[in-house]
Amino acid sequence: MKKSKISTNKAPSAIGVYSQAIRAGNLVFVSGQIPLDPKSMQMIDGDINDHIKQVLTNIKSIVEESGGTMNDIVKINVYLKDLEHFQNVNSVMESYFDEPYPARAAVEVSRLPKDVSIEMDAILYVEK
Repeated sequence: MKKSKISTNKAPSAIGVYSQAIRAGNLVFVSGQIPLDPKSMQMIDGDINDHIKQVLTNIKSIVEESGGTMNDIVKINVYLKDLEHFQNVNSVMESYFDEPYPARAAVEVSRLPKDVSIEMDAILYVEK
């Protein structure tokens, strides 16, 4: 099976040795996204809800570049510096997904890239 790179200027460029996403067959693996503005590559201002929205918007841009939609996501992982924001994630996710919602893991971590409060990655299934 051949893998192919997915890239869009509507999401932050990679800040390391990785791709925004990789397609392998019908699966697309979206790399971890943090609340960076794709134009400035700077952290956005705002509260945790604004950060969650930016992360999901970045993921959405990559997903759409792959030919999919947010509802094609089958698994999403959420990494939070403070698990107290778990309910915020639930509330914001409701506006990005329809039922059935993707499978999900949410974990509290001690530190994330650029010292952000949240990071998410995703796997989606897209028809060829």
